[in-house]
Amino acid sequence: MPKRYKSYSELILNGLFKENPIFRLALSMCPAVGISTTLMNGFLLGIAVLFVQVASSFTVSVLKNFIHPKIRIPTYTLVIATWVTVIDLTLSAFFPTAYKAMGIFIRLIVTFSIILMRLEVFAAREPVLPSVVDGFGMGLGFMFGMMTLGFIRELLGAGQLFGHQVLPVKPLLFFILPVAGFFCVGFMMAVFNYVEYLFKKAREKRIKG
Repeated sequence: MPKRYKSYSELILNGLFKENPIFRLALSMCPAVGISTTLMNGFLLGIAVLFVQVASSFTVSVLKNFIHPKIRIPTYTLVIATWVTVIDLTLSAFFPTAYKAMGIFIRLIVTFSIILMRLEVFAAREPVLPSVVDGFGMGLGFMFGMMTLGFIRELLGAGQLFGHQVLPVKPLLFFILPVAGFFCVGFMMAVFNYVEYLFKKAREKRIKG
């Protein structure tokens, strides 16, 4: 276990909240804005990224002693591309409807900065199990972010959730547009920052008290 983390659960919570890829680190914003128009889209892309992140973290952690430092980034990219190919072929073969909904974004997972970043700063330096847990936490954080955005945008933009009508009122079509993605991301970033501020205040109060 890395010294900066006390437990595996802390690693997972770190990916979900403290270093959430979308709402805290502002990484992989293209899919966050472009494809998070529905809750299902957010879930499906989130699952794909979760798989690629965990599999890539496992692979790099296992092979880190055999990767030359001068070619580590191309090697990480090759590892990511390999697992993206696996999930791409799996979805196209067994889940064609989901694959069609994701479109080119499945293949673009190779370029998602959050995956490459975690391989560089964590998996390439830590043992296998912590690396897998870290990858799971970061992938879960990405999926949480995508589903949160999909929930807000589908509910307010179409009055639906998972394609089922839940609101009787006329939807605000603005939330389906790409610009609404930036608006929703900014709003959630503000929420995360405010919650962190409240936690810090509460911790300071306990220390003084």
